[in-house]
Amino acid sequence: MKRTHLPLVPAEVLRRHRVLESFDNRFRAAARLLQALWRAENEIPIGTHAAADGTSRKLGSRISSTVGASGRNFMTPEIARLAWREHAYREPGAMVDEERLWTNLLSSHPLVFNALGPLRLDLSLATKVLRAICPDLGDADVQSVAFEHSPGRRVPDLTGDRTAWDAVIIYVRGTGKIGFVAIELKYSESAWEQQKELRERYAELMPATGLYIDPTAAALRKPPLQQFMREHVLAQASIMRGDFTEGRFIVIAPELNLPAQDACRRYASHLVTPTDQQAGFATVMLEGFIAALGEHGDAGYADALFRRYCDWSLVDDEIEANFPAKLAG
Repeated sequence: MKRTHLPLVPAEVLRRHRVLESFDNRFRAAARLLQALWRAENEIPIGTHAAADGTSRKLGSRISSTVGASGRNFMTPEIARLAWREHAYREPGAMVDEERLWTNLLSSHPLVFNALGPLRLDLSLATKVLRAICPDLGDADVQSVAFEHSPGRRVPDLTGDRTAWDAVIIYVRGTGKIGFVAIELKYSESAWEQQKELRERYAELMPATGLYIDPTAAALRKPPLQQFMREHVLAQASIMRGDFTEGRFIVIAPELNLPAQDACRRYASHLVTPTDQQAGFATVMLEGFIAALGEHGDAGYADALFRRYCDWSLVDDEIEANFPAKLAG
């Protein structure tokens, strides 16, 4: 039977692996445990979390800064080197949290490199994966893959702020059209985390894009939809400026991250059917993306990526292994 949700992991199990966090929702708690299990399986030393009051404690979903500096948050040395280079040559104004990148196992930031890094390193693979996750782009050839990218930060004829995509795939079609797939990748995030004060530019730009049934809807301006709106509007503004002939904005997230999936559905409910001149929107399951990566690339790498981020049977096994002895009778 297909799994529809993750377990409520018992506090005793989370405590044993030093991942009991009171603010975690159901998915995040299971994902944090999965990362701790992956860390232990790979014999990576545990790291610490520094609280706002200055205290610190061991946290199973973190690795030490020393170990992190050696690239152990990434699946292979090649991906670690890619992350190092991209960090050094990041776009001016790009916002990068170094702690999340190098030492936070749970963060989507290293996952962006672990999942999309192989596409940057092999554009032929990128083309095959793009065609798999976007079947209507069967004639597209990938030209480049960029990380933490914006076609223009704080540019008045775009959004005027620092909104950027986690990654973007730029392609050319058989017709010569140049297009892009802008990507927001969620792992344990629910989409409720980010809320920014919107610049006045959005009041003008949102109706101009033609993307929304009601561009004045309050829900689009606050979590969990605000971030999706900003990135989608940026995509459309880039097309309107003439940077690309076509494009789309997609969110990649685990199937069982129910809060993130719900946010995607709610966002989609505000959209009109796009024309050829408008940026479309779609949700891609992380599991499906990994499957495409394995089918068209290194199956062993894809299996390892799935085991780290999506193999919930490991959480099941941990729950069963810690069945309370007092209940055995």
